[in-house]
Amino acid sequence: MYVIRLADGTLRVPQSLTSADGRLIGNAYVDVQPGDPDYDQWLTESLTEEEAALRRRRWEEGNDELEREFLAYKAEQGDA
Repeated sequence: MYVIRLADGTLRVPQSLTSADGRLIGNAYVDVQPGDPDYDQWLTESLTEEEAALRRRRWEEGNDELEREFLAYKAEQGDA
């Protein structure tokens, strides 16, 4: 999950919620507005929505070999 910078300057920061024993309950985004004490910290690593979509698309396109390897591994595990 990326920190997403919206056109109005709002940052969408990923946040995970875990249970007391450390199990993941869910992931969500929290909006951080300019002027928030943590804003500058997150701004340096933020991406626009377009940049995040481009990264996701590149990852999906370049993922074919990794996906083939995983499916072969999964098939082997199913036979055991």
